[in-house]
Amino acid sequence: MFKLKDKQPNKILSFATGIIVALASVSVLSPLEAVAQSRSLSARSAQKETLYLNNDRTYSYNLIANRRGVIDGIVIPAGATIVGRYVPAKGGLRYVAEAVTYGRYSYRIGASSGVIEDVKDPRDRSAGAIAGDAAIGAAGGTIIGEIFGDAGVGEILGGAAAGVAVGNITADRVVVIKPDAAIILYDR
Repeated sequence: MFKLKDKQPNKILSFATGIIVALASVSVLSPLEAVAQSRSLSARSAQKETLYLNNDRTYSYNLIANRRGVIDGIVIPAGATIVGRYVPAKGGLRYVAEAVTYGRYSYRIGASSGVIEDVKDPRDRSAGAIAGDAAIGAAGGTIIGEIFGDAGVGEILGGAAAGVAVGNITADRVVVIKPDAAIILYDR
């Protein structure tokens, strides 16, 4: 039978304790979490104000990583700066990441977001914009009413309503990037 010397049980106990501590410090991810973590990164706009970007232009803006992630095999810590640009895509814009910087380190990466959809410019739906469209329409209704006879209340109100409708239909489409909105980047 196998006999232990006096000091061997302490070495075995120390070794076993070390293994237990090492295993306890490793976070366990489900297979889906491991795949998601290795292929995507949640980020947000580095700008403090809401951006209104035309869907037919390219814009260079940075993002900030919301939490730790891995892109292109590079571990990106929370708070790292993602350098890239918004580029036109069918239905809006897509963010294309080119590099990540953190502290004095900088690495090239290849990642992009899904399409960030464009919407009617919400700034064109403000009370001032609607009032302006109504005033233009009312003036047009008055002019048309005068051409064909006396301009009455019906022509003026009809022109105002038409002005609001045309203003809403012709509003520009923009991609709205709010400072706190998550933009998910995926490996390319």
